[in-house]
Order: sequence, then C-alpha cells, then structure tokens
Amino acid sequence: MGVALEFVETLLGALIIALFLRQFVVQSSMVFSGSMKPTLVSKSKFDSDRLFVNKLVYHFNSPSRGDVILFDSPHGDGKQYVKRLIGLPGETVEIRRGLVYVNDQLLVFPGVTIRRDYSNHSKLTVPEGHFFVLGDNRDSSADSRAWGFVRNDQLIGQAMFIYWPFNRIRWIK
Repeated sequence: MGVALEFVETLLGALIIALFLRQFVVQSSMVFSGSMKPTLVSKSKFDSDRLFVNKLVYHFNSPSRGDVILFDSPHGDGKQYVKRLIGLPGETVEIRRGLVYVNDQLLVFPGVTIRRDYSNHSKLTVPEGHFFVLGDNRDSSADSRAWGFVRNDQLIGQAMFIYWPFNRIRWIK
C-alpha cells in the first residue's frame, strides 16, 4: 500500500508541476499556416513545426523588434497566431512596394529570409500598449495590415525553439 501511495503522490506532484509550467513558463504551439514560411513551416498535421514558447520572457523584458511572438487572436475567436514583431509602441510603420520602413528607416533582419510582396501600406503610428506584426511570408499572411495592432495583453510569449519535426530542430531567428 505504501508503494502505491508514494507512486500516486509522485504522479500528482509531477502533474501539478507540469500544469504550473504550462500555465506560466513554457507552452508548446503548432504552426497551422504558411504565413511565416520559410522561418516556420506548416505542411500537414504531422509535419508542421512545433514550437516551445517562452511565456516568462515578457514579464522581465520588453518585446523587441524581430521577435517571433505567439499571441491571442485579435478577433477574440480563441485562436493563437505566430508572427514577427515589427513595430513597437510610438513608432511609425510604412510599407512601400513590399519594403517595410520603421521610423522612416528600411527594416532588414540579417539572416532572416522574408518572402516579400509588393504591397503598400500608408504610414501609421503604433499606439501605446500595442504592436505591429507581420508574417515572414508577406504575400500569404493575414497580419497587422489586415486586422490592425496586437495589444500588449494579447501577447503570450516569444517563440524560441522548433522541437518537431526532428530535421528542423533549431533556435528561431
């Protein structure tokens, strides 16, 4: 009886720790669309990138331009999206022929492949407490160009690491 009770206690303790970690520290997320190609890939249910998302990072640091973030849908439909953070509060963002300008400076992320489109988006100022986000596959991405800004309270965390499929395991740039 003592061994069974000890096993149940250990199992219950592990469950509580796992639930705590899932709620406050780290979350797993699967990529469902092609809006972040080639950074993140969605091929099929079994061959899509799965990510570890750091949920603590923005409690200690402010989000930075270029972060790949997970956030709650601005539509309030319970979905979660992964996009690249482009514009911070108080900055201006403009898109000319598919090139992004932040505060009138061309935005380039060295080492990151962006599939650009040739769209235009007039200059706008990111309000306090909000962010402007874009997918890396600009031609196939619904993002801040379509539905506006992401509120700070919608941020879940920073996508840090691809852990599945095995041939794509790596840190996210």
